[in-house]
Amino acid sequence: MTLFSGSSRPRDIGHAIEHLRSRWPWFAAFGTVALLLGVASLALVSAATIASVYLIAIFVIIIGGLDISLALHAHRWTSGLLVGSVGLLYIVAGSFALANPEASAVGLTLLLGVALVATGAMRLFLATKLPEAPRWQVGVAGALTGVLGLLIVFGWPQNSPYILGIFLGVDMMMYGAGQLGFALFLRRRFRPLV
Repeated sequence: MTLFSGSSRPRDIGHAIEHLRSRWPWFAAFGTVALLLGVASLALVSAATIASVYLIAIFVIIIGGLDISLALHAHRWTSGLLVGSVGLLYIVAGSFALANPEASAVGLTLLLGVALVATGAMRLFLATKLPEAPRWQVGVAGALTGVLGLLIVFGWPQNSPYILGIFLGVDMMMYGAGQLGFALFLRRRFRPLV
């Protein structure tokens, strides 16, 4: 099934919305499923953390395999050796995560906390460079991101069994809510063709 029926492709966002209007129930169903999976992730937060580790590990192994494939096709052996080594490290790290998901959750939780602190600091720095209007919004976002990162870092490693699961659940709920919102937007503008 394609989202755009017929031979003509939409030329702008208005045409794209016209083509999607009749498919609003699909967006609503998908959003509902994502929202329910997010709630389930929050209810089973430890299992969701382990599932997050497995998913990340699989993606890391795939990226490592792609890096090795690129290395085999490199024009210079030094470039190929470097890219291939990085790919091999990715595969080893992903394999370790698959074999030891609890220990990997500890490391990934710390990495997440540090990344949030760094992102918050960068947003705060950028807020000082912005014009007056968006400065406070970016500053508040940076402060909240930094505080969240600090809470994760200071609670580490005791919070490792549930942090990734909470993030997964909240992300899925937000995604599902976005899909439901888009479905309702399409539904309000839906006029069946007669």
